[in-house]
Amino acid sequence: MDLKGTIVFTTIGRPQYGFDVFSVKIPSNLDIPAPKWDSEHCLTDGISINFNGQFVDEDETLVYVSERTGSSRIFLTRRGETKSEKLPSPPESLFHDRPIISNGRLYFISAHEPADKLFKSWSALYSTGIHGGEVARLTPYGFVDYSPAVSRSGKIIAVASYGSSSWGGEFHELMTDIVVFSESDPNKRTVICHHGGWPTWSGDSTVYFHRQADDGWWSIFRIDLPEDFELSDVPPTSPRRVTPPGIHSFTPAAMHDGERIVVATRRRETKFRHIEIFDVKSQKFHPVTELINPDFHHYNPFVSPESGFIGYHRFRGETESGDSIIPHLEFVTSPIKELQMFRLNGSFPSFSPNRDLIALNPDFTANSGLKIVKSDGSMGWDLFKGRVTFCNSWCPTEKNVIFTSVGPIFASPKSTVQIARVSFDLEKLDNHCENIPVDIKILTSEESGNNAFPACSPDGKSVVFRSGRSGYKNLYIMDAVNGEIDGEIRQLTNGPWIDTMPSWSPDGKLVAFSSNRHNPENAEAFSIYVIDSDGRGVRRIHVAGTEGSSEVNMERINHVCFSADGEWLLFTANFGGVTAEPVSVPNQFQPYGDLYVVRIDGSGLRRLTWNVYENGTPAWLPEAVPDMSRLRIGGEFGEKLKGQFDEPLWIRCDI
Repeated sequence: MDLKGTIVFTTIGRPQYGFDVFSVKIPSNLDIPAPKWDSEHCLTDGISINFNGQFVDEDETLVYVSERTGSSRIFLTRRGETKSEKLPSPPESLFHDRPIISNGRLYFISAHEPADKLFKSWSALYSTGIHGGEVARLTPYGFVDYSPAVSRSGKIIAVASYGSSSWGGEFHELMTDIVVFSESDPNKRTVICHHGGWPTWSGDSTVYFHRQADDGWWSIFRIDLPEDFELSDVPPTSPRRVTPPGIHSFTPAAMHDGERIVVATRRRETKFRHIEIFDVKSQKFHPVTELINPDFHHYNPFVSPESGFIGYHRFRGETESGDSIIPHLEFVTSPIKELQMFRLNGSFPSFSPNRDLIALNPDFTANSGLKIVKSDGSMGWDLFKGRVTFCNSWCPTEKNVIFTSVGPIFASPKSTVQIARVSFDLEKLDNHCENIPVDIKILTSEESGNNAFPACSPDGKSVVFRSGRSGYKNLYIMDAVNGEIDGEIRQLTNGPWIDTMPSWSPDGKLVAFSSNRHNPENAEAFSIYVIDSDGRGVRRIHVAGTEGSSEVNMERINHVCFSADGEWLLFTANFGGVTAEPVSVPNQFQPYGDLYVVRIDGSGLRRLTWNVYENGTPAWLPEAVPDMSRLRIGGEFGEKLKGQFDEPLWIRCDI
């Protein structure tokens, strides 16, 4: 079968971002008491999310990234103009980041060329003319670069780089080096400092960057290179720490005088990330955004060429113009023409038998529950609220029955989590009723512990699920109507490991699932396994390498499901490493995890998503859903955008 159909999936946190890029003029004298800051100015138009900008000039001409086309692309806007211009870049690229314009050239990160091996980011630096022309790759093949910065003259470039090394699995802080090279000879690269990220130039000989210091605080460091240095003659240098402990400082942007930098900070006394100016000589911080928007997060500052303006992005707020509704479904550009993709505002989508409805969980809080929406993105109904609910499976033979898990999502084997059979009256689904009466039947016994991740068999008679009743999380199959209380139950897998997230093959003969049985001591080492539905013939699908190889044991694969013909498996995995510096974005439980497909024999691996987010819980239909071609993504349909996202949970201020 050719890869085709419809995939609906989740991106953790992303629907709530609502980013726009803002600017504020820097007061002429920051040293006077309470310097006056002008009101900030929104530079982008409120369509989709807009972020990671850079000023082109002192007129606040802005180059930035936007996801308005279904993937991240690069745009240019001028103050006072209402329309943004899409800048040239590889059309096959579905990820662009950190654009810079210097001397008529556009520099940017893209991830459109595969890495030389798995578990390695595809991120690399490219450049092209701002009006088009050949796109040049500046990162050597086999190398990985992030977060570029161009010196004031435009002659030297700095990046955070893994070089040719593979990703080590880290995501709190990437173990990159600061590397510099000339624009004219990008293959002649010099490591000026080990361990650092997000470089920024002051002039042509001073580089600031961030890293987490030994005392646990993210801090800004500085390297001063010799005047008129030769790149090949500069050995790695021990940098000087610039910002003090006690305050997290990251994503620096140097001002042109070399003695002031703009940074994002996290302080003990606030839960919000703010932009501040730090004076290197006086060691004094000057607050910026806390004086303007104290209760918003602000990200990734940048400075105009002559330091007249500061820019950053933040949630646009409920008072700004622009998109104010999170659509139930959002179009995402697919790398495969016959395969359409949509991001869901919610998790664990499951389609009704006739494809006109989608079941989902809005979130995993105590006020969550089970919801259904039309597959054209229009109407939505709550089936119930006020219970933590996750992982849904619509019965293939009953249009009004959904199976789901009720209880905490990340819990021990003996915690109480139940499998519920939820039925409702389809006739109640009209435009005048938001809450639908339901009948909830618990299928598992209360004393049986943690029962979750139900999947209904194609004939609608059985439910396979994960249970911790034995002390380990293994798979069981029970009657889909009567459950284990009044029906039959049998154990499908057994062992001192984790088997989880099962999915039936379309013919009901196989169950695919994720397991760490090859390495039970590692609770993150999940791979794909399949087993006959009668409990025989369990086998591992080796995706990342051959059996016994070091690569195959680095797999972290979850959320497996079958294609309609049973020949392909869709899943989320860590094969592409990390695409951008995680500290520069809001919280992701793991800021990696892209969607892939592979044949059931482990061949034909294809990547489907490229971004800095965590993607998962996909559902795959065999055909393009007609209603989705008329997707309603704006106006009244969806949830009010409130910017409800968190800082990375691993950035701690209680050090």
